[in-house]
Amino acid sequence: MKKKILTLLICTVLYPVIVIGCSGSGSKVASDIKKDKKITLKFYSHGTEASYNWKNTINAFEKKYPNIDVDLVVLSEKGDTQEATKKLDLAAASGEQMDVLMFSEAASYAQRVSMGIVAPLDEFINKEGYKESEEYKVDTQIDGNYYALPGKFNPWYVLLNKDHLVAAGLKVPNDWTWDKFMEYAKALTRDGHYGTYFHGPQNGSWMEYMRLAQASEAENTEFTTEDGQANLDNPLFRKTLEIRLKMEKKDKSAVPYADILSKKLHYRNQFFNQDVSSILIGSWMNAELGGTEQNSLNFHVVVAPYPKNNKADKGGYTPVTTDYMAVAANSQHKKEAYTFIRWYTTEGQIVQGKNLPSWNKVSNRDFTNIIEKILSGTKNPEKVDKESLINVLKNAKSSKIISPVSNQSEIYNVINEEYEKLIFGQQNIDKTIKVSQERVKEILNNK
Repeated sequence: MKKKILTLLICTVLYPVIVIGCSGSGSKVASDIKKDKKITLKFYSHGTEASYNWKNTINAFEKKYPNIDVDLVVLSEKGDTQEATKKLDLAAASGEQMDVLMFSEAASYAQRVSMGIVAPLDEFINKEGYKESEEYKVDTQIDGNYYALPGKFNPWYVLLNKDHLVAAGLKVPNDWTWDKFMEYAKALTRDGHYGTYFHGPQNGSWMEYMRLAQASEAENTEFTTEDGQANLDNPLFRKTLEIRLKMEKKDKSAVPYADILSKKLHYRNQFFNQDVSSILIGSWMNAELGGTEQNSLNFHVVVAPYPKNNKADKGGYTPVTTDYMAVAANSQHKKEAYTFIRWYTTEGQIVQGKNLPSWNKVSNRDFTNIIEKILSGTKNPEKVDKESLINVLKNAKSSKIISPVSNQSEIYNVINEEYEKLIFGQQNIDKTIKVSQERVKEILNNK
């Protein structure tokens, strides 16, 4: 009852801003806008100037569309996405002008769609005549509709110490399975260092490390199914647990989980200090691969793709982070707001030059130039195998989004707790799966 009352109160507060509508056109937007009077869009973002090069990016857009001004509202000066999300919700609840919204991850995006803060884009996309799934690498569809276009493209990959590979007599992997990954990690565990390091789970966060095998698939990659049911009896969840248990307990090729927690270890230090030979991590690391002031690079780095489950599988699927660029439901300028996010997620990404774009039509030359520009900002870019990096990033793709449930964080905490019982020897895999499934079902039934 309390939850129902809370939901009612939230809906009452947000009612003034939950007015979903969509007007205008896609491919004809540019010509139409040039005839319209000048308007100002309010753009709410978690991204800072240092991370997103907003001044130059927005200037380029306004030069192309002189009838549209973009008023940027940076929701967190330190780029804190949690702080940004709270401020965004407050702005929505107070009825402030909102036109363009940026979300940093799928859970925030999906939740705001369910709250009615975000407008659907299907009308614009259909009139422009493209398919989002063909135009972009990241699938942003929720319940059959599109509410955002993806900006940057940060797939996960495997970073490897090439010097360690050579010492162990191993070739650079360009297409491998989880079994092969485990073989490499075991062979690399020598000379006082471990083969790999898993940075999670930790206090219900970094849960990518609890769905290793699931994330290698095109769909059904989450702890809940598309229709909101518990998914811990998925054979690939079992496989992930088996991987983690085998590598730490039998092969002793992964840094012990107890050490990660007690010593407060971090993946950057583990990799750059050469305490481990490899890490599974997101490609936000591109800007650090050649070493930084904080972490110098004293070895050579190569990049391998996210492992597949089976040799015959189509590779490339991996966890992906992006920026979900959306139009606010209460915007009075939806056509212009769509024009901005469409430009920003295509040629605007090239102008910005800070991240790889999700846009599939980026030329090979632009793609390479962006990577070279990113690497050039590091201390020793010559120590990074650029060819392997480009190859992995070009072939990476995201799985189908499964909308997070409202009590996602509770589910994360449950899985984290049951995993700790497994890794600390308090229960076996069968019991871990059984109890996790039951507890998650209970959470979902009580939402």
